[in-house]
Amino acid sequence: MKNNATTRRRFLGQVAGAISFPLFVQSKVFGANDRINMGFIGTGNQGRRDLRGFMNFPEVRAVAVCDVRSEYLNSARDRVNKKYGNKDCRTYKDWREVIARDDIDAIHIATPDHWHAVISIAAMKAGKDVFCQKPETLTIREGREMVKVARRYNRVFSGGSQRVWGYYNWFHKMVYGGRIGQLEEAWVTVGGPSGPCNLKPEPVPASVDWDMWLGPAPWRPYAEKLVNRGFRPYMDYSGGATTDFGCHVFGTALFCCKLHKTGPVEVLNPVDTGEQGNTYVFENGIKIHHRGYDKQGRARGGRGNLLTFKGSEGEISERGDKDGKKEKPPKIYIPNYKGHGGFFGDFVHCLRTREKPFRDIEIAHRTATVCHLGNISYWLNRSLKWDPVKEEIIGDPEASRWLDRSKREPWTL
Repeated sequence: MKNNATTRRRFLGQVAGAISFPLFVQSKVFGANDRINMGFIGTGNQGRRDLRGFMNFPEVRAVAVCDVRSEYLNSARDRVNKKYGNKDCRTYKDWREVIARDDIDAIHIATPDHWHAVISIAAMKAGKDVFCQKPETLTIREGREMVKVARRYNRVFSGGSQRVWGYYNWFHKMVYGGRIGQLEEAWVTVGGPSGPCNLKPEPVPASVDWDMWLGPAPWRPYAEKLVNRGFRPYMDYSGGATTDFGCHVFGTALFCCKLHKTGPVEVLNPVDTGEQGNTYVFENGIKIHHRGYDKQGRARGGRGNLLTFKGSEGEISERGDKDGKKEKPPKIYIPNYKGHGGFFGDFVHCLRTREKPFRDIEIAHRTATVCHLGNISYWLNRSLKWDPVKEEIIGDPEASRWLDRSKREPWTL
């Protein structure tokens, strides 16, 4: 037993070391009939739905599931085995064992946000392509590092904001088709930022690996709410509603405004503008407004619902026209999902062709950056100046410290 434990510790240490000391990995090119083996890390609410979605593709085979909670892990295993009619699906509580498998081609990540960058980067360095749920990052620096690694290792990386096109493509067609003339402003309605965690300590259940759940986050006592889908209000693990649903809705606004590959030059805080929420100002003069939110983080006030776009010839919102019915959008083609099967099909197609998916990591990172900048502005209660090329906050050392966070060892980038 002692020798086995020592061997396992050495193995995991070697995998962890790969996070910081990469080796060159040859990109895999799939043949027409090759099967794509996928591992699923994080099998709770969203992870369960995505697992089901990917298993609908005959060329995809789920071969491994990983979760720190035994009940979610076993449920995912049973779902996979029932789908394929066998007992081949392997279970893990340590994601490093999943990415160390040579037979796995791609990884799906649906962990809490604070784990996304560490697992994504390690997986890409291990030669895996990655589909990571939104928000893809906890900090702005994490996103840039993920882009660098994806490009260096020629990995396919798809972010998880399916609503940007799948739900909201009506806006894109209307704006790109000229319905409102020259675009001037947009309004986004989502909740607010996360804050400190003050949950009361609770006993750790035997079914939960609490230390692994925390991972790179600061240590704190166990709280059931955190492992039961209640982590988003707390800044050690998430950026709150601003980054969660914000990646969908800000992502839509940025794509409509053709600003999805850049960033704002200013984030104007309500303390300076008197508005209900932040205003993002871009170099071309377009403004994107974040509507206000109440003390519970729920969006409130403002024009329209969720999204509104104003141009030189009018405006559109989620409500559609004055009678509450949406106009028919113009019949124009806008590059979106590749292949067949929507959002998941886009990723599967790109695994074979090595094309960049619709929510490529660069675009996902730029969207998350807008959300993170908004949170920094709210946390510090002041406006910010931003250089979208250098990705630096200008003239504010205190705000600049929020571009990244320290991580608990051994989870470093």
